[in-house]
Amino acid sequence: MYRFFRFYKYPLSLLFFSLWLVAVFLLSDQPAHSKHAAIFNKEKYQSTLLAKTIMPSTLIENVRKTVLENGLIVLTKEVHTAPVVTVQVWYKVGSGDEEPGTNGIAHQLEHMMFKGTNNRPIQFGRLFSALGSDSNAFTSYDQTAYYGTVERNKLKALLVLEADRMQNSQIEPEQLASEKRVVISELQGYENSPEYRLNRAVMQAVFPNHAYGLPVGGTKADVEKFEVEQVQKYYRNFYSPDNAVLVIVGDFQTANTLETIKEVFGKLPKKVRSEELGVRSKNVFTPSTSLRTPIVLREPGAGRLLQVVYPLPDVNQPDVPALDVMDYILTEGRNSRLYQVLVESGLASEVTASVTSLRESGWYEVLVTAGSKQDLKKIDSVLSSAIANLAEKGVTSEEVERAKTQLTADVILSNRDITSQAMRLGNDQTTAGDYRYTDRYLAAVRLVKPTDVVAVINKYLTKEARTVGFFEPTQKRITGISDKPDSAQTTENFSFGIPVLPSEVGKYLPPVDLTTDAIARVLPQEFKFTNGLRILLLPDNSTPTVTLSGHIQAGTEFDPEKKAGLAAFVAENLLNGTKSKDVLTIAKVLAERGASLNFEVYREGVHIEGDSLAGDLPIILKILADVVKNSTFPVKELELHRQQSLSDLQLELDEPSEVARRIFVQSIYPKKHPLHTFPTEESLQQIQRQDVIDFKAKHYRPDTTVLALVGDFDLDKVRSLIKNEFGNWEVSGQAPTLKYPTVPMLKKMVSVNPVLPGKAQAVTYMGYTSINRYDPRFHAALVLNQILGGDTLSSRLGAEVRDRQGLSYGIYSSFQTGKNAGIFMIEMQTSPEDSSKAIASTRQILQQIHQQGVTALEVETAKRTFISNYNVSLANPEELTDKILMNEVYGLDKGELHSFTDKIQKVTLDQVNQAARELLHPDQIVVVTAGPSVLAEKSIR
Repeated sequence: MYRFFRFYKYPLSLLFFSLWLVAVFLLSDQPAHSKHAAIFNKEKYQSTLLAKTIMPSTLIENVRKTVLENGLIVLTKEVHTAPVVTVQVWYKVGSGDEEPGTNGIAHQLEHMMFKGTNNRPIQFGRLFSALGSDSNAFTSYDQTAYYGTVERNKLKALLVLEADRMQNSQIEPEQLASEKRVVISELQGYENSPEYRLNRAVMQAVFPNHAYGLPVGGTKADVEKFEVEQVQKYYRNFYSPDNAVLVIVGDFQTANTLETIKEVFGKLPKKVRSEELGVRSKNVFTPSTSLRTPIVLREPGAGRLLQVVYPLPDVNQPDVPALDVMDYILTEGRNSRLYQVLVESGLASEVTASVTSLRESGWYEVLVTAGSKQDLKKIDSVLSSAIANLAEKGVTSEEVERAKTQLTADVILSNRDITSQAMRLGNDQTTAGDYRYTDRYLAAVRLVKPTDVVAVINKYLTKEARTVGFFEPTQKRITGISDKPDSAQTTENFSFGIPVLPSEVGKYLPPVDLTTDAIARVLPQEFKFTNGLRILLLPDNSTPTVTLSGHIQAGTEFDPEKKAGLAAFVAENLLNGTKSKDVLTIAKVLAERGASLNFEVYREGVHIEGDSLAGDLPIILKILADVVKNSTFPVKELELHRQQSLSDLQLELDEPSEVARRIFVQSIYPKKHPLHTFPTEESLQQIQRQDVIDFKAKHYRPDTTVLALVGDFDLDKVRSLIKNEFGNWEVSGQAPTLKYPTVPMLKKMVSVNPVLPGKAQAVTYMGYTSINRYDPRFHAALVLNQILGGDTLSSRLGAEVRDRQGLSYGIYSSFQTGKNAGIFMIEMQTSPEDSSKAIASTRQILQQIHQQGVTALEVETAKRTFISNYNVSLANPEELTDKILMNEVYGLDKGELHSFTDKIQKVTLDQVNQAARELLHPDQIVVVTAGPSVLAEKSIR
């Protein structure tokens, strides 16, 4: 995968984003974009002062830098909060080392690094999966990185694998041909996005003489021309210890680990480079003078977009901290300057922005999604005036302090897990040349003054410096539907390659003690109040933060048929005003602390997400209690939200993945079923304020609410605090319930093919109704799925459809299990011309496992992988909190948090094969492929 442009709110954030495509949760609806923020004037600067104290201990304390004789930089940091460790190798090469004609070669090589080595001629994804490693890789402008997080006893095995592919990777013609198809499929997925296409055009104009103006992943034209010798030469030139940084964070002993590193990596030699491949010296940073007229793309799409890019200095320039503070003032939260003039006015449905700071230069990027029927030129004029006004009249001390607090808190909260901590160290070393960069950066942020913000606006955000792009959609969505199977999908036959047996995987694994480390079985404390509210508390002082996760039984399953979207309307407007606070006050309360509170609607409930610095937990709980009890849903905010929802819907129905998901679910569940309904333009227009008030009164109840908290707090104090805030939340009558009708299996395969003009990649969903969370086959189904399609590189589907045939960038299967229903689904992305082949091949694999079953060794490998991945996930506060929460929501014993792995371990071969016979139905399956096919016309409903 590669790093694609996106908008984040903390520095160097490009590295934390990846476009590795994952399975869509089919029982979910779109997340509620309800991040708002707030003030308590009392103790106004507590977060900043707290951050000043804790930042060194959370980021660079205990970090040790070692340089081996061969030039390898090693960064180690011991974190003994959980028996896991992350290993990352960062190469100081990315798309910034390319030029036209070789654009995308760094990304292509990243893919090839999983194809095996001379010593281990096997897909490395299978080796990582056998170790239970949460592994992946990405390519960005200044680096290519490979990372894996495992239980601590597998540290050396990961080091051995990374050292092996640093020196001995195989790059063979047949493998390259297959992986080029995969890369092209990936690029076509990005081409589906108008935002991506507009960004590519604008960046090329901003950096006409520098590789930063090239798309990171490359272009189809260049990728198609890559030759084996060319990729091999690039590998020899850049992949060596003296051009790499090894980062290890987690539960290990530094002295012993350094000895292992010297043993494993110390023998690797420096490489002699052919200088003609190093193009950095040719990439002179000379940003273009601004174009007098905007770049205009008139192409198929659904919404108007405005993109503005200003060139900025490199990451080590002293103006960067002030630029980031400026960005927060302009675009972070409801109180930000651009949100007020663009979104609150109805001109735009969304405005996002980011400062990107790289090794040789940077840029400030603003993206505006226009409101319905709004003119881009007018939006651009308002945007320019707002920035000019900021430069002329200045910013307030309150704005600056709030932005500094938010920015600092974001950095802390984004580094709660060891993988993220290692990512930041690796990025700081490879981009800024110093792993201590973030610490220095935050110290500089604390010194930023209002005059500094105005100075950088006047210096960099000038009208002369900017490049502007407009995206004007030219074509509306068209769909075609057929309920007959495509003959090509049912008759095409493939000769499967000889599969790599699990015994072969074991042969190539480095020596490792595969016994699982015992995880400390600390369980959350559970409390239930007299009004029915349940809370689960797990103190954890490993970081000075608190993570909150909650659930309210008020999901979209309760949406009236003609008012689909009502549940989301309620959740997404909770923070828009209460009896005592208006929307801007609530926004300030959170923003002043750098805290977040979000509500996400899905089929069976509303998910609450919140996080903050430890000292600010009372603020989160106070606001949460206020909005769930006292929200007032002001008319102005509801109407603004309606317009945003209509714009969002228009954009969603231009996305192949969203269209495929919607039609897939509606093809499985009949009308009148709670899972069939999706919002439409008509249903959103039907929702009235009284509907919102009534739904809230009926479904938001303490006896259907669960809260889980993990973090740095005193258990008794938090329990008392929650009781004070929520104890008077009253309940009346019985909670609403639903009866889900039984949905029979299909009698035959059904193929549905919605058409979206102008798209480059097709997205396919395959599946049918399946088991819920309480089915006795649940654990066997999880093991079965791990073998079938739980991992896109190591599963049966991944090995055949992606790795051998190169038909898909990503292919996954899953059992999506809820309380009342479930779906078995397979999701894949393909080139349009490969869709039929990929579908036919997938159905053959389903048929093969359905009839012949799997092997005992596959089951044991899958169980070991699943258990290891689960144990690793418990080291992440967000995942841990969610697991605690959902176990309670499903009515499971709180001991399930740790007994879950015991249940997986007890699954037998017979149980898995029985599940395969009973749960895999290749001939009774819905297949939905959304993309650029030419099919009959019909509307989406």
